[in-house]
Amino acid sequence: MLTFYKYQGAGNDFVMIDHRSGQLSGLTEAERTQKIAHWCDRHFGVGADGLILLEEEPGYDFGMRYYNADGRESSMCGNGGRCIVAFASQLGLVSEHCRFLAIDGPHEAYLKPDSGWVELQMKDVSTIEHLAEGVYSLHTGSPHYVAFVPEASAVAVVTEGRRIRYSPAFQEHGINVNFVSPLAAGGLLVATYERGVEDETLACGTGVTAAALAWANQNKLSGSCRIPITAKGGQLEVRFLAESGVFSQIWLCGSAQLVFEGSLRI
Repeated sequence: MLTFYKYQGAGNDFVMIDHRSGQLSGLTEAERTQKIAHWCDRHFGVGADGLILLEEEPGYDFGMRYYNADGRESSMCGNGGRCIVAFASQLGLVSEHCRFLAIDGPHEAYLKPDSGWVELQMKDVSTIEHLAEGVYSLHTGSPHYVAFVPEASAVAVVTEGRRIRYSPAFQEHGINVNFVSPLAAGGLLVATYERGVEDETLACGTGVTAAALAWANQNKLSGSCRIPITAKGGQLEVRFLAESGVFSQIWLCGSAQLVFEGSLRI
């Protein structure tokens, strides 16, 4: 039996496993893919947008290995990164600050244990491709397509997101698709279709980061910026420094909460 923990960040949910003992190392790649997909299935398994392994990583507090709900190892997951920081705190590995290694390189994070608020530093971004009027693509640890629309809540996210994700331009490697609209009270409303999950998710950390940077790029913002984000699963915020089209000191911020724990059969 394998102990798991279910975490969520703004409704983006993950099966978390302390893998420092390498419990899944004896599985073949095909077996591991099948089991992870089964565990993430919302009808026949635990149910999650993805699964994350916390591993030993020399020189860091821990390592992060992320798998999409389809069971395949994937690129960086921002909300998953925030959740693994909360998980590492629960395990007693870190307190209010940590450094960990993910597939896209080192990350730094700060945690407020009493509230579950986690601030995760993301990779710098220097390239934003302008695809069409109000449409951009950029890489924030994962590839993202950002389309600014009049009302993101009115978009048929699964239908439109799937159409774009499987279009000839993106079909081979896939892309996450974000529909974004400004809110009258300030900030952005973001709805995301995620590759690997092949469905809408209640939030996407790298996606809201991409939306905030694309918004800053489109509106020629500069200096220190803070953009509140409303996702369907909750509130997030993105802070960054914008200088001559280069975005640095990018922080994805929001709560990360333990939902429940249980056991899995290997």
